[in-house]
Amino acid sequence: MTPTARQRIWGWFFFDWASQPYNTLLLTFVFGPYVKEVLGDGTTAQSVWATGIGLAGIVIAICAPIFGGMADTSGNRMPWIWAFSALYVIGAGMLWFAQPQDFDLYRTLFFFALGLVGMEFATIFTNSMLPDLGPREQIGRISGNGWAFGYVGGLIALALMLALFAQGPDGKTFIGLDPALGLDPDTREGTRFVGPLTAIWFMVFMIPFFVFVREPRRRDRPRGSVRTALRDLGTALRELPQRPSLAAYLASSMFYRDALNAIYGVGGVYAAGVLGWSVVDSGTFGILAIITGAVFAWLGGHADTRFGPKPAIATCVWLLTGVSVCLVFISRDSLFGIPLPAGSNLPDILFYGLGAVIGAAGGVLQSASRTMMVRQANPARMTQSFGLYALAGKATSFVAPLLIGLVTWMSGSQQIGVTPLIVLFLIGLFLLRYVKSNVEGAEKWSSESSPVPR
Repeated sequence: MTPTARQRIWGWFFFDWASQPYNTLLLTFVFGPYVKEVLGDGTTAQSVWATGIGLAGIVIAICAPIFGGMADTSGNRMPWIWAFSALYVIGAGMLWFAQPQDFDLYRTLFFFALGLVGMEFATIFTNSMLPDLGPREQIGRISGNGWAFGYVGGLIALALMLALFAQGPDGKTFIGLDPALGLDPDTREGTRFVGPLTAIWFMVFMIPFFVFVREPRRRDRPRGSVRTALRDLGTALRELPQRPSLAAYLASSMFYRDALNAIYGVGGVYAAGVLGWSVVDSGTFGILAIITGAVFAWLGGHADTRFGPKPAIATCVWLLTGVSVCLVFISRDSLFGIPLPAGSNLPDILFYGLGAVIGAAGGVLQSASRTMMVRQANPARMTQSFGLYALAGKATSFVAPLLIGLVTWMSGSQQIGVTPLIVLFLIGLFLLRYVKSNVEGAEKWSSESSPVPR
């Protein structure tokens, strides 16, 4: 039976639900802080963790538009989603072997990066399906609802992890229990179970996606599709100067999304090192950020539909710039240069508040950004266009974490180490001025490109 339009939309939503725990559990709130605990030093952990994320970003930046072009050439996206889903599952599942007693940093970073690459590449192909889910005027709402739904999935996965598995300093979970399933607290099996849990979660909740999401027509990949994809990619890049709004948007998003991803990537390690938070503390912070992210992604989707994506993007980037400034001046001993009494919990309270802002602004920003890309993209080359979007998001993604790693190492301070975020957000805001959200880039493309068979 052919899925209905509503079933296709809900099936598409489930990719966000299934994949969100990689960001929530592994990248930010559980596994990142765990690596800091194993390494022992917050500065070293932030530098190493940021470097590993940056190297994965290089791979994504190089390959994303090429794979997208190949998928557009063949008209098939599902086989690519299956393949990259496998990388996601393998990379996440193998993090179980990051034992504290025999911790292999390079192996851990390799499998973490493998899963991250799988998630990012699969996202390119699922994002490219967004225009097929409804009329243009409803895309913002669909995108926002999907992002909010994904945040709810991440929230439930995080709550489950904290309640039943992740261990605090006393070896107990957030609700005071021993890790479930008989996992050994002494070898941190409860916390390490975050990898297998993320993999299992993805496998289970991708079922609705594969059942209900259909491509209108499939065909075998023709010979020479790699050559064709590279040629088309070269053409698209050469034509960017003739499409200034698209070029400005890709450049703007390149900087502000890199900064946002860097906040997600090093936020847990930052809190663990600067404030001395445990995995459970970071997880609680994550719950607050995800709740605000889900609520505001849903609200932002409706605002996007009414006002357009550009005002939503600009507002969120300004908020995140303010958050980045605050991060530089928060420590356990002082706030904005004002000394605090010993044992003050004011830094913790303020950091929780910043987490709520990060969640709210980040959710709206990511949802509105992919809506803007739909407005700018070539409808006949939608997957390649989202490959370019991924390229823009990753072209400097290795620069942001590497800069944080370098500045952290040079300064010996995690707080000073995050200053590159401020510069990246401000550059993104400046370039956003040249983006015209009401210019229908898709119409400009449509007369010059033959459509991909549907």
